[in-house]
Amino acid sequence: MSAGFFGLLDDIAVLAKLAAASVDDIGAAAGRATAKAAGVVIDDTAVTPQYVHGVTAAREIPIVKKIAWGSMRNKLLIILPVALILSQWADWALAPILLVGGCYLAYEGAEKVAERLTGHDEHGHAVKEQPSEKELIAGAIRTDLILSTEIMLIALDSVADESFWARLAILIVVAIALTIGVYGVVGLIVKMDDAGLALAERGGALTQKVGRGLVLAMPKLLEVISVVGIAAMIWVGGHIMISSVHEIGWHWPHDVIHDVKHSVHGGIQGWLVETFLSALVGLVVGAVVLGAMHLLPERAGSED
Repeated sequence: MSAGFFGLLDDIAVLAKLAAASVDDIGAAAGRATAKAAGVVIDDTAVTPQYVHGVTAAREIPIVKKIAWGSMRNKLLIILPVALILSQWADWALAPILLVGGCYLAYEGAEKVAERLTGHDEHGHAVKEQPSEKELIAGAIRTDLILSTEIMLIALDSVADESFWARLAILIVVAIALTIGVYGVVGLIVKMDDAGLALAERGGALTQKVGRGLVLAMPKLLEVISVVGIAAMIWVGGHIMISSVHEIGWHWPHDVIHDVKHSVHGGIQGWLVETFLSALVGLVVGAVVLGAMHLLPERAGSED
């Protein structure tokens, strides 16, 4: 009896070690996948604060929380199931889907550039001072869907050799970790002015000076982040489109950028060249889509 009992304990110990090793493997793979997607994560972090720029201080964190929950739903309920199913049985469909997403991201970036340059929206109406909270959140979640799709597909590609269930577990960890990381940083950014105000109202002279500096700097910092976010949408949109058409079979744009990048000997110069050319592609395609969208209402009205 006792021998059987201790044998059972040995079996449980072995299973526990295997489970711990599996958890460690999943954690390590999730870390590698997260690191590989870091570039798009940074872009996501830069894009999001623009959606709370100009919002009252009391609503900043609630809006960020709603966008974060929307991002989590995007990753876990939409992107993850679709990506796993397609990668398992129809991986040829991933590139066309990403291509459409890249076009949309470039269009959104081009639209925001046009609004800033002209002060009017795509239909020629004066741009509203501030959209409603519901519109802000919906727009942020739509943009997040595209950025999160690339993040998750990059992560998926890095664990393509794993089993289906291992991939599922790893991508769930990646989705949760990245969402908490991105929107935690966004929350800190948008509340830095409140932290500065608190410092300015208490503490010594140096602390108060730092606090006043934060309060004065935050509007300018948020404006810079907003501009960077628009640029990131255009750049990431262009990059997604170039990579997608390369996967589909049209290699010329990717090969040209690759050759130019290596002609400047790679490194930071190569990255800058690649980023500039990707942004140029994104801006051109985004402007074309914006022009087409601008003509659609006019055509519909002329047919009526």
